[in-house]
Amino acid sequence: MSDYIIKTENLKKSFNGEFVVKGIDLKIPQGGCFGLLGPNGAGKTTTLRMLLGRSPLTDGTMEVLGLEMPKHARRVRHDVGVVPQSDNLDPDFTVVENLEVYASFFNIRGDVIKKRIKELLKFVELNEKAGTRINQLSGGMKRRLSIARAMVNEPRLLVLDEPTTGLDPQVRHLIWARLRELKNSGTTLLLTTHFMEEAERLCDDIVIMDYGAILSQGHPKQLIGKHVEPEVVEIHGELETLPKSLIRTALDRVEIVGETIYYFTDDPGKIIEQVENRPNIHYLHRPANLEDVFLRLTGRELREI
Repeated sequence: MSDYIIKTENLKKSFNGEFVVKGIDLKIPQGGCFGLLGPNGAGKTTTLRMLLGRSPLTDGTMEVLGLEMPKHARRVRHDVGVVPQSDNLDPDFTVVENLEVYASFFNIRGDVIKKRIKELLKFVELNEKAGTRINQLSGGMKRRLSIARAMVNEPRLLVLDEPTTGLDPQVRHLIWARLRELKNSGTTLLLTTHFMEEAERLCDDIVIMDYGAILSQGHPKQLIGKHVEPEVVEIHGELETLPKSLIRTALDRVEIVGETIYYFTDDPGKIIEQVENRPNIHYLHRPANLEDVFLRLTGRELREI
């Protein structure tokens, strides 16, 4: 049995002769949360589809749960749970019926599934909605139900594709808490998200990829320490009133985006003292975060894909 839940070597995928995944190596150990991050078109979805046996690889090797893929895709899917980007719950069924139908795909029935459903609904705090039809649930409830459904087969690997997009802070924090519980219980989580705070809070290891290649990998704190300065000062307002020596300083890394200047620095005090008493100038001082790393590695341009 492999020490890794997922292991790929020189994994490649091409469409019409163009490579969209360009020889990536992944080693994801059992337990913990692994983040796969990148802008639109980075190759994340294609990589996930190969890992789940839904798309054949063009070259390289891939093992999931210690089994060669896609050769053993059917066996692997038996021990994998998937929370898709868009909820695909059956609107004609109730909450419980959705879980029962999904469980039947794994041949889980009778008292076993009754007990499991009761535990899952408690876990995602949907006990009182057991008999409710899907169209009567809020977006947050549907998302929690999707997570419960993905756990019906007690998966060793749980794949989460944008699990909290569009949710309010209360629901988002509840889902984060439940995902931490799953991680602490030994379930391996594979997370894709455009919400950098989510990745920073949940992930033990992160790969940032773009144009089919891995740009960097590490713990969120390691990535921040490696790629960006520790402090950021954001300045906006009447920027033309700022001294040019401040804008052009060689002591700091500066990015000008629209009407905002971003200073990445080890010494924010020397910047703040020059702007804090200026009229019509506003600033925000904060620690650097994973989003700063993501934007530095992948750029700030929009991706219309």
